[in-house]
Amino acid sequence: MSYREERRADQAAERAQDREDMRLKLEAQLKAKEIAAEQKRADDEAKREQARKDAEAKRRQELADKRARQQEKDRKKAARRAKVAKLTRWLNANPVTAFVGFVMVCSIVPAVISQVGALSHAKVNVLLAALLSAMLEGTAWALTFMGKAAEDAGRPAGKYRVATWCTAFLAAGVNYWHWAATLPNDQWVAVVFACSSLIAIYLWDMKTHGSHGKTKEQRRQEKARRQHLKDRRKHHKDIADEADRLVSALPFEAVTDEEAFATAWRIRKGAEPGLSAEVYAAATDARVQLGAAFELGEHVRPELVRAGMLASLYNPLPHRLSEGIPTLGPALPIPALRRPSEGATALAGIGMYGSEAASEKARENAREKASGNAGDDASGNGRRGRSDEELEALLPDALKVAAELVAEGNQISAAALSKRLGIRRDDARRLRDRVVAERKLRLIDAATETAVGA
Repeated sequence: MSYREERRADQAAERAQDREDMRLKLEAQLKAKEIAAEQKRADDEAKREQARKDAEAKRRQELADKRARQQEKDRKKAARRAKVAKLTRWLNANPVTAFVGFVMVCSIVPAVISQVGALSHAKVNVLLAALLSAMLEGTAWALTFMGKAAEDAGRPAGKYRVATWCTAFLAAGVNYWHWAATLPNDQWVAVVFACSSLIAIYLWDMKTHGSHGKTKEQRRQEKARRQHLKDRRKHHKDIADEADRLVSALPFEAVTDEEAFATAWRIRKGAEPGLSAEVYAAATDARVQLGAAFELGEHVRPELVRAGMLASLYNPLPHRLSEGIPTLGPALPIPALRRPSEGATALAGIGMYGSEAASEKARENAREKASGNAGDDASGNGRRGRSDEELEALLPDALKVAAELVAEGNQISAAALSKRLGIRRDDARRLRDRVVAERKLRLIDAATETAVGA
């Protein structure tokens, strides 16, 4: 290859290298621009994101501040509503105190201004006049509240009330003197201003002392209690004196008057207050007499039933017209016949007509008796009844059984005696008659002895 050719080849290679270098340079510049643009886009995105976050944070802060302001506003509004509601409840619960306070303010303020004007009219310095006026009115109210504190503590408050009214009348005299001299032709104005120093004290005194007295019911109870104590000392003087001795013997306020009287009653009477041996004896005697009446009614039961049914049948004023009209005999309506026996007759086992169950039992006993007698007669082996001597020997046992029956609230019947003594029904019927007669004789003897002893 010739020199020129080599030279051209070298030059072509240089130009190619230059072109490659230029391409690489351009590519590097383009890449750098792309990187810069990408970085700029990233920076812009970051800035926008930060701006968005800042805006969101600002918006949230503004919302939080607005919410806090609203909550504070609501809290203040709720506090105002609570204060208003509390004031309203207080006014509803204490209308007297509210009106008294209002009138007191309307009374005190004119009184103080009037006294300031009176002292100023006498060439007294305004400040001194205000202080002297406050001294007069303030002294009255200081004494008023001192008396209230003493009364609440249980100490005498009379001297405070007297001093309060003296100070109030002094202030009223100052007002009256001033306005009587200022308006000699209008004396009523002086009276009004004098009353302004008294009205507030008067209202407060009435509120603290006149509205806390005893009610009508309390006064009635105290009067009834005094009468009760008076009657107690009148009817039970010895026991009341014993109770006074117990109270004086024990430490002060160790027992109450009621406890002392109850203890004295137990000491003297041996029973709970209101009860005594005489009361128990009278109750026992009444029960004995009631038992005798029940036993008497037991033997005339069929006649009572028949008389009652006939009286009900031939009653000339039936139904509602007969109500309140006295009848001859126990003429009771049909429902009364069906009801079980109640009251004292049921306790003794007798009753006016007996219960339905008792009637059914009597019918069953009658049927049993009829069947038993029929069987004995048919067989021809009927047992003979006990003799009078044997029944007389059984009488003490029968009396004990009768006492047990009455104590249990049952009637003295032949069926009960037959069951408990183990004897025939006919013998029990005869024995029952002997028992009833014996008990009647004993009751008559006891009544006779009581009458003789009296």
